[in-house]
Amino acid sequence: MNKNESHKIKVAITHGDINGVGYEVILKTFSDSRMFDHCTPILYGSTKVASYHKKLLTQQHQELNFTAIHDASQAVDKKFNVINLVPDEIKIEIGKSTELAGKMSRMALDKACEDLKRGVVDVLVTAPINKKNIQSDNFDFPGHTEYLSNKFDGKSLMMMVCDRIRIGIVTNHLALKEVPNAITKDLLKEKILLMHNSLKRDFGIPMPKIAVLAIDPHAGDNGVIGNQDGEVVKPAIDESYADGILAYGPYPSDGFFGSNEFGKFDGVLALYHDQGLIPFKLMSFTEGVNYTAGLNVIRTSPAHGTAYDIAGKNKASEQSFRHAVNLACDILRHRKEYDELTKDPLN
Repeated sequence: MNKNESHKIKVAITHGDINGVGYEVILKTFSDSRMFDHCTPILYGSTKVASYHKKLLTQQHQELNFTAIHDASQAVDKKFNVINLVPDEIKIEIGKSTELAGKMSRMALDKACEDLKRGVVDVLVTAPINKKNIQSDNFDFPGHTEYLSNKFDGKSLMMMVCDRIRIGIVTNHLALKEVPNAITKDLLKEKILLMHNSLKRDFGIPMPKIAVLAIDPHAGDNGVIGNQDGEVVKPAIDESYADGILAYGPYPSDGFFGSNEFGKFDGVLALYHDQGLIPFKLMSFTEGVNYTAGLNVIRTSPAHGTAYDIAGKNKASEQSFRHAVNLACDILRHRKEYDELTKDPLN
């Protein structure tokens, strides 16, 4: 085994909102020593905040010790490494949205992305943020996905992943009234291609089958309810199919999920946020992962939010965060294998 093959994956972890459940699920995840067998965690946050949250956990989760480092390149194997964003005490107000919490969220995200660009970390896993308090002159995005697309100059697809299904969202965090005008044939073809490429390279599926959902009830009922599915969605699917992508639809979402039709496909493309997120979270609320597909970097996140209502009460499940860490590592391995198999042999 050469040096590159034996390299343990460095996982950059942003602490998210310090008043939510982010620290709880992070600490619970890495209280399991087996997590260190395949990755080296680097938390962008605060040892003092981590210590505060650790005291709120049960004894079984209080054995985790922190190793303070100044730079990700100094990360120690088999240790829970922490880069302190600020040296001072930080005011923690459990269960509350505060300006300070938003500032700390931004600092962690900016620093981790800088290190991802420098190549001193391999993948990024983000704990939940509050989309309101994180806003500033330097952060004017509705969520992580849009921020990362801008930061890494790429086109992306928000993909929700669990054992049963992978759902991509065409319009991300967009007001429902704006969705119809946002959905164009070109945008749909772009998202279909992003999902196709991601399923091949990131998930190791040679010929992925993709289902595209309809925008109108009953896919418009041949124009009785609406025309957008016939005039926009169907042509995008047909042209993608002609380009060699196994895309099918449009499928009315009620019958599609109600009949378990989704089980026949490797990926499902939902046209707007709740069309995809409602069935996804019904299937996998505590275990699902949010993956930003399409970028040259790998970022995952738990599918849940800050959960202020249970913050500090030792009630949050770490399953989703643990799956986010594991998925990020799996995708990195899949990418390396795919790139090796498809590289030009003449080079």
